[in-house]
Amino acid sequence: MARAKRKNAVSASERQLPNKEKDKEKRRPSSGTGVKSLKTQEDTDVVSREAKRRRDDSGCPSSSSCQSLSNQSHVAAVILARGGSKGIPLKNIKMLAGVPLIGWVLRAAVDSGVFDSVWVSTDHKDIEEVAKAWGAQVHRRSPKVSRDSSSSIEAIQEFLDAHEEVGIVCNIQATSPCLHPHHVKNAVEKITVHGYDSVFAVVRRHQFRWKEVNEGSGEQTVALNLDPAKRPRRQDWAGELYENGSFYFAKRDLIGGKISYFEMEAKYSVDIDVDIDWPVAEQRVLSYGYFGKETPEVVRLMFCNVSGCLTDGKIFISASGEEMVSVNTRDATGLSMLQKEQVEVGFLSEDPIDSTLLKKIADRMKCKVEKVGKEPLNDLQQIVKDKKLDWKDVAFMGFDHADVKCLNLAGLSAVPGDAPDVASKAAKHICQCSGGSGAVREFVERILRQKRMAKSQREQDELHLRLCRPQSAC
Repeated sequence: MARAKRKNAVSASERQLPNKEKDKEKRRPSSGTGVKSLKTQEDTDVVSREAKRRRDDSGCPSSSSCQSLSNQSHVAAVILARGGSKGIPLKNIKMLAGVPLIGWVLRAAVDSGVFDSVWVSTDHKDIEEVAKAWGAQVHRRSPKVSRDSSSSIEAIQEFLDAHEEVGIVCNIQATSPCLHPHHVKNAVEKITVHGYDSVFAVVRRHQFRWKEVNEGSGEQTVALNLDPAKRPRRQDWAGELYENGSFYFAKRDLIGGKISYFEMEAKYSVDIDVDIDWPVAEQRVLSYGYFGKETPEVVRLMFCNVSGCLTDGKIFISASGEEMVSVNTRDATGLSMLQKEQVEVGFLSEDPIDSTLLKKIADRMKCKVEKVGKEPLNDLQQIVKDKKLDWKDVAFMGFDHADVKCLNLAGLSAVPGDAPDVASKAAKHICQCSGGSGAVREFVERILRQKRMAKSQREQDELHLRLCRPQSAC
């Protein structure tokens, strides 16, 4: 492949690749939050299986861009993730809506199909393990570019020095969890098809700006982008474009050349800078985040362990030997909500709870008890087949080692926030709530939210087809 000539020196200008490295916080799944912690190669292989499948199945964005990409140098995505953040320690692997923060952008990058390689540049072992689990390769950055004062350009330049095959690099910010594959697909075409040298993401804002003045100086403020006497209505003003930090594409030279921007809708422009943004970002990502190619549009069947999920795992035994457990009414209401949406719920019988007690719980919640053995998957496979469903149509909530295979296979899977590591690593979602304290309700709400999103998307697609049908090319 032809390679662009790289400059030996890079200026200090950082308008195209700003110094906004983010870090991550790694927490074990306890006290309501969890994170994937990978300690063995076997663990990494299990968790990254889905990421590898997504990478293998990725296709070109369009016929025109495929043709152009074949004539370009190696296109690489690089996510900068230093381990020494002064804001939120290890921020990039802190759980956000059940997924490590960095996992959201890695999933979008891998599924976009436009990158020849996807990398995470880090100096931290825990970040490295999570990055590999989500389908990325790892560039171990040097201490020289891992300091608080190190810029993004310095880190990317080091990466390019080590990877001479790269002709186009895209710096994706880990703190932009609402990035979708189509954003980078369309942006890279500005380089590969339209001949630009660099492209960055922007968002449109309708905000009036005023000059800042020092208090007590006597100076008066003045408007910077409006005439106060003719203040426009929002609908009469196009607004202004601001960098949103999601990504920065550039050829190997990094600075200069023909520059363009890619405008993203405001709903996708989420940038986490301080911890107070976390709850807001979680709500935004659950509504507008990218959940992968195989997002289950309609969950028709849910399997749920009772002990550890619907209950806190405790069994109370009276003096007469009678067993008792506690079930949270929020979880019971959640299951009822799911059933109203025509989703069948089955409790697994391979459970520490006495079978008679389990049946009473199931009858009270109008759920069916499915008999399973030590390996639940062996029995559940036949149930799914008999119902003429695929595993992508199934939601599974488990708690421990026996559930790992089902957690990996189900279209949507979750564990409570206090689940053991072995189950947390396999789940697609780790609840904030613990078992018996609202985890089931939390998972149900995610299933229903995703179902609403899928319905809205189908309606948009149908509308698009109707509008395009009269035209010869659309």
